[in-house]
Amino acid sequence: MVNAADPEKPAPTPSEPPELPVRFGIFDWIDHNGAAPADLYEQRLQFLEYADAAGFYCYHLAEHQGTPLGMAPSPGVFLAAAAQRTRQIHLGPLVYPLPFYNPLRLLQEICMLDNLSRGRLEVGLGRGISAYELDFFDISVEQSRAMFQEALDILLMGLRIGRVSYAGEHYTFKDVDLPLKAWQRPYPPLWYPTANPDSIRWAASQGISTVSHYPPMEVMREHIELYKSVWAEHRNDPARLNAHEPAPKYGITRHIYLADTDAQALREAKAAFADFIANFNHLRILNGDDTGRTNYLADFEGRLADGLHIVGSPETVRETLRQHLEITGANYFAGSFFFGTLTPEQTLNSLRLFAEQVMPAFAAQPAG
Repeated sequence: MVNAADPEKPAPTPSEPPELPVRFGIFDWIDHNGAAPADLYEQRLQFLEYADAAGFYCYHLAEHQGTPLGMAPSPGVFLAAAAQRTRQIHLGPLVYPLPFYNPLRLLQEICMLDNLSRGRLEVGLGRGISAYELDFFDISVEQSRAMFQEALDILLMGLRIGRVSYAGEHYTFKDVDLPLKAWQRPYPPLWYPTANPDSIRWAASQGISTVSHYPPMEVMREHIELYKSVWAEHRNDPARLNAHEPAPKYGITRHIYLADTDAQALREAKAAFADFIANFNHLRILNGDDTGRTNYLADFEGRLADGLHIVGSPETVRETLRQHLEITGANYFAGSFFFGTLTPEQTLNSLRLFAEQVMPAFAAQPAG
């Protein structure tokens, strides 16, 4: 790196990840909205065509099994379709729950998606957030930890060198050659969403991007400062898993909805959110988990007061979002624009208002 002030001296080593303008993405579940699945998928693909042209950085898709919260239980299939309907926006699962997959098949799926998108894939990895969904696969929470680590080792081995030879407790492969390589080398950028400080330390030490939704903003600020501090400690470690990503993202997600006025936005968002949260709580209620947590998740006003929703006119959303970014220090924002029974017209209008009247205000604003 060259020092601009004195080209004969090396530039100072950064003490934290480079400060870049805030980037904007989309986080989605593709929850059931009453439409036939074919129509639901087409709605999303049309929204993504708009988001692609509007300059959103990435579309992140969650994976859930056996619940109306996730009507794309195989996110790779949907992302393959999205890759053919878009040209610029990055695409990625957030996350692949590794215990649900045979790692040999998954690493080849990652290579296919990266090539289909010509290098626009961003890969989120995790253990699986729902104990109920792990149980569908006869996997305990305790087992999932070891399965995640073994699968991660296998994935990265195969992506790096095109060959897998591994003997573990859960997976064994003997000298498997893989002619298919990822478009991006050594592999697509990695993500690990978390609100756990120990996991944040791990992700930061590996240079892996992260995003979170739930902690209060002051706690998020502490988490992001922790991330930046640990990243700085390990920035020169060439063995980091995401060392090929020079500017990792540390971000926040929020349900977000815009309309012409605050009153209209609040009215429409609250009605649609009730249907979304019924999908979100489906497995909890099905399993008799009728706890205070379930009630809190369904409390639209309470979550709004806690800052977990951003709802209003473009002016209100712009200033509220500015506060969220300044308080947390995040350099990335992933909005959940699609939820519940919002109509296609409402959703597209909200997305358009955000792209045209909110995003430009942050085009040159560095994080924090």
